[in-house]
Amino acid sequence: MSDKNEGKGSCLCGATRIFVKTVSKNIGGCHCQMCRKWGGGPLLVVDCGSEVSFEGQENITTFNSSEWAERAFCKQCGTHLFYRLKQNNQHFIPVGLFEQSPDFVFDHQIFIDEKPTYYCFANETNNLTGAEVFAQFAPPNI
Repeated sequence: MSDKNEGKGSCLCGATRIFVKTVSKNIGGCHCQMCRKWGGGPLLVVDCGSEVSFEGQENITTFNSSEWAERAFCKQCGTHLFYRLKQNNQHFIPVGLFEQSPDFVFDHQIFIDEKPTYYCFANETNNLTGAEVFAQFAPPNI
């Protein structure tokens, strides 16, 4: 079984369609305060790299959530479409947007140190604190 596949999906209303060259099968959960505020709970995404295209681009609104990343949503229905690292155009897309998800595996969580105590996932996952995430992925001088 490959750890990456092509993928396609859409927002809730269908005004925005997503096409991805390589979708990781590994789901990551983010517990940072910003992701929880954005979606009302943890953000569950898959890494889709930089080869991502959209139909209905006129329906996409982006928000610069930090110096190094932006978030996007459909301005028609409000569906969260992606979290994108500006430096390398790497897209993390909510797993629920994909039409087919037969072999997704929830295998890692980030900002585990910011996870509230009122929920807990039963899956055994690799866990990183916020400091560990920034040490691995943040561009220099941030």
